[in-house]
Amino acid sequence: MKHNNRPLTGALLAASCLVAPQTAAAATDREVQLEARLERLEAEMRLLRADLASARQEQAESAAQAQAAIATANAKSEEATAKVAAIESRPQGDGFKSGDTTIKLGGYIKMVASASRFSDGEVATNSLGRDFYLPQTIPTGGGTAQKVEDFTAKQSRFWLNLDTAVGGQSVKGLVEVDFQTAPGTQGSQRTTNGYNLALRRAWMQVGRVTIGQDWSSFQYTGALPESTDFVGATEGTVFVRQPLIRYSMPLAEGMTLHASIEEPESGTATVGSPALTENGDDRLPDFAARLAYTGKIGEGSLAVLARQVRVDNAGVAADSFGWGISAGGKIWLNDSKSSDVRALVTYGHNASRYIGLNFAPDAVYDPVTNQLESVNVIAALAAARIAIAPGWRVNVMGSYQRVDYADALGTLAIASFNKQAWSAAANLFYSPVKNIDLGIEYRHGERELVSGADGALDRIEFAAKYSF
Repeated sequence: MKHNNRPLTGALLAASCLVAPQTAAAATDREVQLEARLERLEAEMRLLRADLASARQEQAESAAQAQAAIATANAKSEEATAKVAAIESRPQGDGFKSGDTTIKLGGYIKMVASASRFSDGEVATNSLGRDFYLPQTIPTGGGTAQKVEDFTAKQSRFWLNLDTAVGGQSVKGLVEVDFQTAPGTQGSQRTTNGYNLALRRAWMQVGRVTIGQDWSSFQYTGALPESTDFVGATEGTVFVRQPLIRYSMPLAEGMTLHASIEEPESGTATVGSPALTENGDDRLPDFAARLAYTGKIGEGSLAVLARQVRVDNAGVAADSFGWGISAGGKIWLNDSKSSDVRALVTYGHNASRYIGLNFAPDAVYDPVTNQLESVNVIAALAAARIAIAPGWRVNVMGSYQRVDYADALGTLAIASFNKQAWSAAANLFYSPVKNIDLGIEYRHGERELVSGADGALDRIEFAAKYSF
């Protein structure tokens, strides 16, 4: 049995010798492939690590850029906020531009409510004597006393200021309108209360020259007291707006001379009838001059007037010379100029249309003699404005006018003509904010005719005004 296994054993050994080299060769190839794979993996890992490091670097740089951008944006925002705040803190310019012209809109909206008692009769509804204090409309002669109430917003006013640069020089202009000035009845208190827009002032100014419609140079507007009324101390004041050509010349610090030629017009009456007639027969302009002074303690005004009064009826003409002088001023009672006293005194010879809204005629025409008989008036007003608390002030005022007719006019011929008028008023104003004024006022006024007939007015008035 043993001898028979030798050939088998030899065959197995021979086969083993043949397989062993192949197995070793296979193992070597596998190792090579594994090493190659490892190298590729390591290369890929190095690439991944490099990519990861690059991504982290880019992310860090992006974050830094983002932070820088945010910081820059914050800085610009703060700068813009500072610029806006600086702009908002600056005084804002008024008006708006249209080409080379700066246009400014201003004015006020005003509502007045009044309760009036006329001692000797009633004034027609929707007439000027109901809208504001007009002494020549106070009824006289013993009629039945009447009480009336009125509400109106027709005193609301608007204006445009214009300023244009022309050839290195400033050309200025003003247009001012309201709804009170138009004569007659325009609206119905029962329904719409609509009223016509009316011209007050319209002028242009080049240097020292003013051309257009404005307050007469004979008038000192600074004398007008603060009142709920449209005018206030009517009988005692000079009050005229009309077309004119005026030259203003500075004379010294705070002192200016205004000289003008102005529209002529004669408001005359005829013997036996006090009704005034606008003749339109004038041939010479009116001449006015005013010396105005403004200083630390107040203001002063001295004005003179020269004019011709003329009528021409059916080819029969008459004329007379007229003149006037007016002096007034204002004295400040405190440094803020919120309190003051003011006064005005005026004398006129055939110059009544300038004084008290033509309370008296300029002259009286006598058709028998074809003469214009003279009319002389003296008028005065005084007022005080006292600030009693922030936003609160009290105004007290009084005014007077007396008329003297030529001796050639008999009493009976002018019995129904105005002889004198006076009034006194006191009010309280409150301004809750800068642009709003609320006021309540009591006024008593009296009118007397040459015949001795008289009448009185008592009025309580409330006014609310928004200025812009």
